Amino acid sequence: MIFHMRISRLTACLLLISMARAFGQSQPEHAPDFSHFRPRQEIPGVSFVGSAVCSACHLAKAKSQTSMARALSTAAESRVLQNHPRMTFQAGAYLYEIVPDGHQSIYRVTDGKETISEPIPYVFGDGNTAQTYVLRRNGKLYEGRVSYYSAIDGLDWTIGDALNPPPSLQEAFGRDISGDEARNCFSCHGTAAVVNDKLQLDHMVPGVGCESCHGPGAQHIAAMGAGKKGAGYIFNPRKLDPDTLSQEFCGACHRSADAVGMMPNLGGINNVRFQPYRIALSRGHNSNDPRFACIACHDPHVPLDGALSSSYDSKCIECHTARAPAHASTTAQTKTAAQESPAAKPCPVRSDNCVSCHMPKVDLPGAHFKFTDHRIRIARDGEPYPF
Repeated sequence: MIFHMRISRLTACLLLISMARAFGQSQPEHAPDFSHFRPRQEIPGVSFVGSAVCSACHLAKAKSQTSMARALSTAAESRVLQNHPRMTFQAGAYLYEIVPDGHQSIYRVTDGKETISEPIPYVFGDGNTAQTYVLRRNGKLYEGRVSYYSAIDGLDWTIGDALNPPPSLQEAFGRDISGDEARNCFSCHGTAAVVNDKLQLDHMVPGVGCESCHGPGAQHIAAMGAGKKGAGYIFNPRKLDPDTLSQEFCGACHRSADAVGMMPNLGGINNVRFQPYRIALSRGHNSNDPRFACIACHDPHVPLDGALSSSYDSKCIECHTARAPAHASTTAQTKTAAQESPAAKPCPVRSDNCVSCHMPKVDLPGAHFKFTDHRIRIARDGEPYPF
């Protein structure tokens, strides 16, 4: 066992050295400026290396296949398309089909007279909840009008794209998302999608990889291979204050309070999907308290366990107790916040499954899924959704 561990470490070190030489940066002189790094951004002059390279040293963190890691894939990698050789959806005179063709999956729509047919190059979503298909046609990117939903195990209108009936075959095919919308979509669901502020899909790595949150890693790898301390050549989001972490960092893709505030009608009921915005509206929310930060409840390296709501009880009890928490896992930063903030009242009804009452699931029309509302509150049956 010890022998194999030594071999693994030696192999990792040799790999680091060879990669450093390959990048031509075996001895980086100056660490890049990561001080303002946020997801979807670039660090000038530093290249991305891919999560497989990161896993040479960070195997425990990199091996977990979270939904974020599968946020974007090719059709060939989609388990949904592999397990569903043919899917159809009828909308009036229009028939939608997704069918295999060799190593490709073909998305097509016909009105019975004419047909538009294109291969599926990009698959958004891992399919546990839903999966949407982005297509190319005449040099433009289109969001497919129909998506797969696991709850019905089939196709239905993509959220927000229902057309009854579509005015034309071209409109029925998909919605043009070329431009800023495409850049936003791919930069949140993929890694290294933007080069020089432009969408460059030939450079993109599908899925949210290590470097999506930690920044491009070429100089970090080079520094480690050269025997230097590599911490200054990579970004650690944990060093951010709680509000910046949740609103600016996670909120860069999951939508911050500021981003939602710019939307018409605050995004409507769809804003239930924007967790940083919703948590900021919670009663008693303290933006400086690390117990309200996203990573207080969610480890981005671990798959989300949405089925076990009771697994979050310990997090709730850290605040809602008669005295300041003294939980064994409580960090020094959390203890400080607890001392500065008065203890919240304990729940008079029960002490388990807290989120089932205080973070209710909201049925989003057309999504075939109930999203957990991160606006912590006393939720009562029949009350309107609070915007």
